[in-house]
Amino acid sequence: MTVDPRAELSDFLRSRRARLSPDDVGLPQYGRARRVPGLRREELAQLAGVSVAYYTRLEQGNGRNVSAEVLDSIARALRLNDAEREHLGNLTRSKPHKKKKEPRSPLRPALRHLLDGIAVPAYIGGRRADVLAWNPMAAALFGDWSRLDPRDRNWARMIFLRPEYQNLFVNWENKAADIVAFLRLDAGCCSDDPELAALIGELSLKSELFRQLWAAHEVKEKSFGTKVLRHPLVGELTLSYETLRMPSEPGLFLTTYHAEPGTPSAEGLQLLASWGADASHSVTTKA
Repeated sequence: MTVDPRAELSDFLRSRRARLSPDDVGLPQYGRARRVPGLRREELAQLAGVSVAYYTRLEQGNGRNVSAEVLDSIARALRLNDAEREHLGNLTRSKPHKKKKEPRSPLRPALRHLLDGIAVPAYIGGRRADVLAWNPMAAALFGDWSRLDPRDRNWARMIFLRPEYQNLFVNWENKAADIVAFLRLDAGCCSDDPELAALIGELSLKSELFRQLWAAHEVKEKSFGTKVLRHPLVGELTLSYETLRMPSEPGLFLTTYHAEPGTPSAEGLQLLASWGADASHSVTTKA
């Protein structure tokens, strides 16, 4: 099982073209009535400075031998953001091939020591939204991940398939949309990953919301922001998160959650820290 990069490229370009109107890009509306929303292929080709035939081949999934200059012109015409530009580049470079399943390598002890030394909830994540390691504060906030099967220590499975996580996140649909956008970016750069393809297939079968979000072709890079959680022990927490990539460990990232000092959310985190392992059992149940 793999993700088809040709189909991904075709669907992605169509979805980005569909969200633009002639008014958005300063083109007059003329000619036959539009049967579907968005720019026509010839309008996009005009904006990008390429022939209609060339752009049509690209939108049909033929991304071989496309120059960086042409991709940049198309990205500008489609008004892609940085994550979308990266995704477009990944899709045109993708070459599917058979790939052996990669064994999960253990994290370096130094990384685990780093986690234990961080005084706020923190975890190390990897590709496919996997959770690989965490500190006690993360367990107190998100639940005891050690009670889950390693396969289920995955944000996508937790958010879409486990009701306790849907209850934990206020506006969990936003969290779900973020997770799908992260997976879509992964799919662009690692289209030959059978585990990722299996995850997408499983969630597509089990979750209507996942199917809808996946069809939207949104992509997003992990960065920073704010989430509101409804913890069963301490109530509502407004927390900021930061995601730090690890240059020496490709594909891994460190995510931390913290509260503004002096706020009720900061007091709530302190309470969770004082309760330790007792707090960690309040969110998750044994799989």
